[in-house]
Amino acid sequence: MPAGGKPTVRSRRLGNALKRLRETAGLDQADAAAAITKSVSKVSRLEGGQTSASALEVRTLLDRYGVEDAGERDRLLEWSRRSNERGWWIDYQGTVRPGYADHITLESDATYIRSWEPVLIPGLLQTPEYTEAVIATGPRIIRPERVAELVKLRQERQRRIEEGGAHFAAIVWEPSVTTLPCERNVRESQLAHLLEVHQRQNITIQLLPAAAILTAGMSAAFTAFSFGVEANVEAVTLENPANTHVVEAPEDLARYVNVFDRLRSAAMSPDETVDRIRQLLDAGPQHREVES
Repeated sequence: MPAGGKPTVRSRRLGNALKRLRETAGLDQADAAAAITKSVSKVSRLEGGQTSASALEVRTLLDRYGVEDAGERDRLLEWSRRSNERGWWIDYQGTVRPGYADHITLESDATYIRSWEPVLIPGLLQTPEYTEAVIATGPRIIRPERVAELVKLRQERQRRIEEGGAHFAAIVWEPSVTTLPCERNVRESQLAHLLEVHQRQNITIQLLPAAAILTAGMSAAFTAFSFGVEANVEAVTLENPANTHVVEAPEDLARYVNVFDRLRSAAMSPDETVDRIRQLLDAGPQHREVES
């Protein structure tokens, strides 16, 4: 069972998937309970992510629901095995808030990640020096030793995304790149890093032109996650100074998919984005910057 009976982001995701498959099969919770010889309340808690399902129970339910796709079956069985798994970020438990831990869990499990960032360079694309500058100018007062931990944690997130091979598509509003809140050497290093990571096959970066103010104003920053072969969005995270909120309701996810598609349509192409970043980098000291 998830610790204290509280749903984890993984157990919720598994429960949502099993509920969707049951409803698609035209069955009710009593049918599911009969299949695994458990109570209806057990099925209700399972679908709500409040209790874990064994691999045998998941396999039995998938059989009952007529799920034959091998990829789908393997994916849900893997989720059942990992629903209570302690993440690598447990070593940073003094630094990672619960909502942030949910974000990292989703990030670690995802096959596709989409990010919209109207203010900052996305965390997965930041250099350590830029991360320090962002933390220093942020709303929270953070002790120096915790700053070092946060920088290290962000680097670890980047490394695991690279190793895991998840595709990361980032749309960034142009002013976030043209007015970096850091000294010139940090700014130039960050711009050069964007050009470097852009060359990786699993990373796509697009700038939304500064003039597209109305489009940029459609939404605050968010990150969308997909977990299967198809790039269907199954979770979105929203970050604020207090915490990170996970969105999972299908109707809300559809809204964020629509926003991201509209942002992508209005953004520069990846090649145009590279040209713009090179232009900014070549501009050197004449380019507007914010000295820290």
